[in-house]
Amino acid sequence: MIPKDFIDTLLSRVDIVDVIDRRVPLKKAGQNYQACCPFHQEKSPSFTVSPTKQFYHCFGCGAHGTAIGFLMEYGGLNFVDAVKELAEDAGLAVPEDTDFSPRPKAAPQLGDALEAAATYYKHQLKGSQRAIDYLKNRGLTGSIAARFGLGYAPSLSDGLKAVFPDYQAPELATVGLVIDGERGRYDRFRDRIMFPIRNSKGNVIGFGGRILDRGEPKYLNSPETPLFNKGSEIYGLFEARQAVRAAGKVVVVEGYMDVVALAQFGIDYAVATLGTATTPVHARTLLRHTDRIYFSFDGDNAGRKAAWRALENTLDALQDGKEVAFLFLPEGDDPDTYVRANGAAAFENLLQQQAVPLSEFMVRELIRDEAITTQEGRAKVLKAARPMLAKLTGAPLLAALIRRELGQRLNMAGQEVDGLLGQGPTMRQRGAWRAGKPTFQSMPPAKQPSLYRQTAHLLIEQPIWANRVDPNTLLPGEPFAKELASLVAWVSKLSVSTGAQLEEAARGGPLQSLVETLHAETLELGRESDQEDVMHGLLKQIRVNWARRRYAELSQTSKDRLSAAELQECQELKELLKQI
Repeated sequence: MIPKDFIDTLLSRVDIVDVIDRRVPLKKAGQNYQACCPFHQEKSPSFTVSPTKQFYHCFGCGAHGTAIGFLMEYGGLNFVDAVKELAEDAGLAVPEDTDFSPRPKAAPQLGDALEAAATYYKHQLKGSQRAIDYLKNRGLTGSIAARFGLGYAPSLSDGLKAVFPDYQAPELATVGLVIDGERGRYDRFRDRIMFPIRNSKGNVIGFGGRILDRGEPKYLNSPETPLFNKGSEIYGLFEARQAVRAAGKVVVVEGYMDVVALAQFGIDYAVATLGTATTPVHARTLLRHTDRIYFSFDGDNAGRKAAWRALENTLDALQDGKEVAFLFLPEGDDPDTYVRANGAAAFENLLQQQAVPLSEFMVRELIRDEAITTQEGRAKVLKAARPMLAKLTGAPLLAALIRRELGQRLNMAGQEVDGLLGQGPTMRQRGAWRAGKPTFQSMPPAKQPSLYRQTAHLLIEQPIWANRVDPNTLLPGEPFAKELASLVAWVSKLSVSTGAQLEEAARGGPLQSLVETLHAETLELGRESDQEDVMHGLLKQIRVNWARRRYAELSQTSKDRLSAAELQECQELKELLKQI
């Protein structure tokens, strides 16, 4: 463990512009620096580095972090190695926390609990010959198991007691490591190969467990937690992100073992959804990393249905210039069995020769079971196509081509299809396409952040101001009140003075996403010239709003029902409001 004080010192000594510029050449752009994002393909620079805020943010793919986070994401380093590399550049010796014990404190942070469990599972794998033999029989080597952090959960009902002295700590249940049943608490994962699930920063946020022998369920995932949402996380994306960039494509498979097996054979740009159908969030995330997605499914009826769900949930995220295709494997095969039997070259050949483009698959499935020689059959096809084409707002050219293909297959003129669907391009849109500019309708309107959100923006830039915010004056129900209250309560307990230090303190915790979002917004909004005066004005307005609400509550209550203290408070509030 590295002491927190050292992390704060390190961040104050390094300059994120220098750190990134040595790896990705930056150009000055106003107060900030810019480059084409190293984490996704783009032609115009949307990757911004702020020397004053000491973090980077990509407005295209959402990549975000401090100098430490950049080394982790760009160099594929873990947290400790990233800190050591920065410290070496800064001429600092990395100390070790003398209070560190392999057994976490009784009340661990959520992220710490998951990291400790992942370490425990890895150690257990080394001591289980049965689990090692299982992985060897699946064709996996020790190096690939180490790369993905594979582990083994023993069959003990309370094995995690060896890690957590306070096995009853509520945090263990919160992150899904244990279950509280009628007969007491027990480990959720028992006698399973463990696959740590990491977020984009490399933090463990959950687990998938695969049974070694026959039994149900074959795969068991962590439940939904404050850190883990199945509908937005993608297994293997952290490990595959560099390979995805290099290959210019990503393959989406259905299981953890498929991802690991493909990586074993050199196809290391594969990822998997987490026991759920592909969601629009999954699609948007993947399309930020690459321009080509291949969904791989079994060739049976269930695989075709799963592919159709993936298609429906990808349409909203699709943009002209992006490609989505569907690969249906031979019956009885999945990516794991196919690549082991036939090799990586054969799998790559399948992708190139047999993957079906989204447009072709969509048209084929729309007309599959319909009698398109009749008007009724054509009407059913067009009715089914209308809502799907309406989702292609980011890909108007592709939508137009699909409509034309439908017209040809239905033996109808293109203008006739456009008229029936009511989705032909408007004059404004056609002009915008010719000019290569977005339409007016697609441009989001400028929006002034709420009072509480503006306060949060300044608070994360100047964490030392947290004690100035009186949480009792935050009005429930107001926009962003809940988030600001959580932020104030958390920051008040920290001893950090910069936004970069605050961001590292949030790493792996429930407020990480909120802090990153607010920091990105401050970058887009620009820096206030006099933050002290702005903060003073915001806090004054918060106090005034609260005083008005409180005075209204007291004055609307009959005097005989108010206590002497409340009557005094009402009079003081009245005088205060007169002075405003």
